[in-house]
Amino acid sequence: MKKVAIEDFARIKKLGSLTLSPSGKKAVLTVTEGSIEDNNYRTDLWVWDESHSPALYRLTAGEDGKAPCFLDEDTILFPADRKKRHPSTPAEKYTVYNRISLTGGEAEEAFVLPFAASDLTPVSEDVYLVCGLRDLRIPDLSGMDDAEKAAAMKALEEEKDYEVFDELPFWVNGRGVVNKKRLGLYLVDVRENTRKLLTADYFDLHGFTLRDDHQQVVFWGNEYTAMDTQKSRMFIYDLAAETAVEVPLENRYRVGSAEFVGDEIVFTAATGEKYGSSENPAFYRCAPDGTFTLLSAPDPSLGPVGSDIAGGGSSFSGGDGFYFVQTVGYHSRYCRLTLTGEIETLVDDVNIVSCARGHGNNIFFIGMEKDAPQELYRKANGQVQKLSGFNAAYLAEHEIAHTEHFTFVDKDGVEIDGWVLRPADFDENKTYPAILDVHGGPQTAYGEGFFHEMQYWAGLGYIVFFCNPRGSSGKGGGFADIYGDNYGVRDYNDIMEFTDEVLRRVPQIDEKRVAMTGGSYGGFMANWIIGHTDRFAAVASQRSIANYISKCLTTDIGYYHNLSAIQADPWNSPEKMWAHSPLAYADKAVTPTLFIQSDEDYRCWMGDAVQMLQALLMHGVPARMCLFHGENHELSRSGKPRHRVRRLREITNWFDQWLHRCES
Repeated sequence: MKKVAIEDFARIKKLGSLTLSPSGKKAVLTVTEGSIEDNNYRTDLWVWDESHSPALYRLTAGEDGKAPCFLDEDTILFPADRKKRHPSTPAEKYTVYNRISLTGGEAEEAFVLPFAASDLTPVSEDVYLVCGLRDLRIPDLSGMDDAEKAAAMKALEEEKDYEVFDELPFWVNGRGVVNKKRLGLYLVDVRENTRKLLTADYFDLHGFTLRDDHQQVVFWGNEYTAMDTQKSRMFIYDLAAETAVEVPLENRYRVGSAEFVGDEIVFTAATGEKYGSSENPAFYRCAPDGTFTLLSAPDPSLGPVGSDIAGGGSSFSGGDGFYFVQTVGYHSRYCRLTLTGEIETLVDDVNIVSCARGHGNNIFFIGMEKDAPQELYRKANGQVQKLSGFNAAYLAEHEIAHTEHFTFVDKDGVEIDGWVLRPADFDENKTYPAILDVHGGPQTAYGEGFFHEMQYWAGLGYIVFFCNPRGSSGKGGGFADIYGDNYGVRDYNDIMEFTDEVLRRVPQIDEKRVAMTGGSYGGFMANWIIGHTDRFAAVASQRSIANYISKCLTTDIGYYHNLSAIQADPWNSPEKMWAHSPLAYADKAVTPTLFIQSDEDYRCWMGDAVQMLQALLMHGVPARMCLFHGENHELSRSGKPRHRVRRLREITNWFDQWLHRCES
């Protein structure tokens, strides 16, 4: 059996964009794998059709098969400029859509949209709803003559070396500079070559849903000219009458999703009035005239558990109920909410990543079994069937460490879920170095799916342990509430008590050779830990937080989320912000610390990591930073393959150096 290798994240197939045909009997999904040699990812389209032999087959080879949608029962559209005939410029963007039949044949160019488009949704023949990126700084070139167009293009060319910031947020992680850029909702007719913008100029679209009869669309987002207040506006648009009804959210709610259930709409939204910007949403029922009432408030943690090799996709759908993915504890399940407020669990057999509901009880979903990567599943007539084996050969060839779950009660009487991952060849008569891994968020949750980095470390002979301390999702807002004075207190105490419990349960761990790592919120905790204890032999702090005063004034979420988390601001309570900043305790640190940072990470900007690095070096603490150019906050999950290898090698080498892994 082979050990899990550092490059194996690229071999493990990542599934996403699960979409069903109009009948709900056929499914198309994307399957992505990486290439270390080419330093990129290849995404192909795969189809599941029970009437075909084989039922699961690849539709494209080597294409950029992102975001497929069904045009009819046997035809799909997907975006890709396969012939490279429509290059985009800073002033003119193009999105090429291709048509391909499920019955065979080559993909053909269907139409070209003159903007950066996404989420294409057919309304009728040749008519589509689509999300489009708009740059309000760029004039409309379509109405200009050649001389005017040339002058405008020259002016834009001269501006390419400049960026002007005059609103918040001015940059967003993964999107880059967004100043004066908005996502709009368009209704396009590709036969007539027309498009109509349904959203206002300064409206930034967050999502939309088309009703099953294609008569109405609901869309929501934020409208702002200086600062995004994170409060939503939502509209119900009648496509035939070309009229809109605004849902009176009164600058109070932040909408997360909305789906048609019959003639009504069910949407999720939070006010932040109890737990700030991390408050779990409630479910609301909205009538066609826009009036709405609270439907249910079960305090749900919507979405799946975390993984470093999982793909994405929709977690919501409508129809005869509101369908959603929810994490309960450390397990994600698929549920249905009725218009009477009752919640039914539909799939709880496998950790759900994303779902696409078929007709009746026919449910397709992407999920992860215990200690295994993603596969495609279907639940029909009460039975779950695995439809794919994309990662079966990999699992059969490699030693996989198995997660051992346990619970313990912290000193405040709160039950905490934790796990230990021992090497596959674990020998109870040996001693081992160990790694504590802390998740990001903090409102996310570890589960029992496949984590490549943890499996890699276990294969090298490390014992890996991890938990869901207070602050994590899955157990309601009260459990997740670590904000204000509790930040760095409740969560830190849980993590340290968990470490004690693991050392008690696994005496083979050499307590002098224990390391710690974490990213984002886990990076905050890494920086916090080194200023409050010397019990770890080495720490790797990834995309971290060091100074909440600088964090709230530099990042895309700082001005609302971080201020909410600390419940303070730099002018009225700077001493409180400093007290919750790891940088304030850097002079107490003695632990050798590695910093992993990306220079385009606008969620946890590099300024914080630089401050922490300099502080440690000034105080004589062994420290090192590896700064990745052109990467953002998602480095560990979707960064360039060679960068992901280098990141994991940096962390592993740092731990090997200070924990002397080979001693045992």
